[in-house]
Amino acid sequence: MAGLRERAKRAVRAELATVALELFTRRGFDEVTVDDIAHAAGVSKRSFFRYFPAKEDAVFGGVQVMGDDIAEQLTARPAGEGPWESLHAVLREWVARIDSESRAALRLIESTPTLRARFQHRREEARGHIAAALAARTGLDAFTVDLLTSAAGAAIDCASREWLRASTLDGSGPSPDEGSGIDHMSLVDAAFEQLRPACAPS
Repeated sequence: MAGLRERAKRAVRAELATVALELFTRRGFDEVTVDDIAHAAGVSKRSFFRYFPAKEDAVFGGVQVMGDDIAEQLTARPAGEGPWESLHAVLREWVARIDSESRAALRLIESTPTLRARFQHRREEARGHIAAALAARTGLDAFTVDLLTSAAGAAIDCASREWLRASTLDGSGPSPDEGSGIDHMSLVDAAFEQLRPACAPS
């Protein structure tokens, strides 16, 4: 039951984050209040604050949900699979889910200085969940786990930046679906292949 309740909470958190992002994108971050988000989502303001301490945190709701889900998926990977292969498989699946909302969130963060530092903090929190799951699954020491998860994050970031450059993040050029010619998954695979740490046991 505890697991079901936690998954239900994640679903609500993700829904609130989606509603908030839609409002922020349409009206501008500074023009949207917590009352606006709560009303649009059909919840009370008090309910909103049970999931997010401030409206800024709603922008990163998906990051927290993603970190928790990746941790669960890492735990469920085959026992004999190497940690780098596990990170590649799970993170690749998540990258495949990137859609226009993800790009909208990135544009919002880049255009709102107050969000940038908080975004990095949230990313590090999510990496902490992933690292804990990897350590529990593999028995690797904290230093090696830190190296592996940091390298995996760098691989994803570099692949995504290249993909976004090709799709013109500012909207001035074609989207990936309009023929940028760059396949996101191929970039992720190449990044993991070229960046594989020497400390990663196969």
